[in-house]
Amino acid sequence: MSTRRRSVTAGLDDQQMEAWHGFLRAHSALVRELDVEMQAEHGMSLTQYEVLLLLSKSDGGAARMSDLADGALLSLSGLSRLVDRLVAMGLVERMQCPNDRRSSLARLTPLGRRRFREAQPTHHEGVHRLFIDRLPADVLPALNQTWQALDAPAA
Repeated sequence: MSTRRRSVTAGLDDQQMEAWHGFLRAHSALVRELDVEMQAEHGMSLTQYEVLLLLSKSDGGAARMSDLADGALLSLSGLSRLVDRLVAMGLVERMQCPNDRRSSLARLTPLGRRRFREAQPTHHEGVHRLFIDRLPADVLPALNQTWQALDAPAA
């Protein structure tokens, strides 16, 4: 067992609690502000944009719903509701998976691809202004290492 692991009863010291709460506050504030901008300028939520981003990177602009849910950090039912809204907006269409009848796909429509491209500069500018530009450049490699460590399976 790692020497860094503590028993559940050990609790968190002030610095650990401050780091945890700081992460939660920063994430919430940044996502909320960028979501407001995306809604105001493009009529889509940040999460809707993220799904369009994932689809734009996928083969043929289509992805299995289960893979899309994983990539968007949503439950399958949450993603299904979000895709329903994107379908109603004309940005995505649902399709049967050709090689697995039990699975369905979401695919970008031409309108979805255009709306994604229109929203991309707002997203990039917001990420820079709200996150990247507020950090010293030498912090980014350490942050990337941190995210990778946190994304790894727990020991």
